[in-house]
Amino acid sequence: MAGGRVLLADDHALFRDGMRALITSIPGIEVVGEASSGAEAVRLGLALRPDVILMGLQMPDMNGIEATRRVLAALPGARVIILTMHEDDESVFAAMRAGARGHLLKGARQHELLRALDTAADGGAIFSPRVAERILQFFRTSRRDLPLKVFPDLTEREREVLDHIAAGRADADIARRLGTAEETVRNHVSNIFAKLHVTDRAQAMVRAREARFDPKEPGT
Repeated sequence: MAGGRVLLADDHALFRDGMRALITSIPGIEVVGEASSGAEAVRLGLALRPDVILMGLQMPDMNGIEATRRVLAALPGARVIILTMHEDDESVFAAMRAGARGHLLKGARQHELLRALDTAADGGAIFSPRVAERILQFFRTSRRDLPLKVFPDLTEREREVLDHIAAGRADADIARRLGTAEETVRNHVSNIFAKLHVTDRAQAMVRAREARFDPKEPGT
């Protein structure tokens, strides 16, 4: 990736400092901008047109999945790599559905970072084995074998989250019930809003109930 230009987007200043030092230690690669929020990541991505955007997942104003979706809507050729603290395949898979080229753990070493940047810049994708298996499983399943569903664009987990939204539950309660991180639930909620073309939970509840989506009672 000689002469590579990277935009770094994450809401933790200390992490950005460390990542910038790691990136600039690689000959020929420079950080051309830093964003501390999702909205800023979109603005700088469109203005600077970097070769690769390293995008944090949970940021103020807009999460990394929605920021990725917006950048790619305006710049379809942009390369986005999602930065994650843990190998959370749910969040990574959602980010890849938004168009990200894969993910990089925040504790990655220099050679891992260079490989990810090179692969993304060349049009490739970076998967963990777990996420790769989920993708393969998706393609192994014939569309003809799937039952007709309400809101067919939603994943199974997004349908579960919508079920809980329709029952009036908050993100923290949904995370506890599904045994996952609250950040992961927020990412699913963002995806649901985008796919249903709604802007808030109230509208999502209305859409679900109008479509006769069958939510559980709030106390269940």
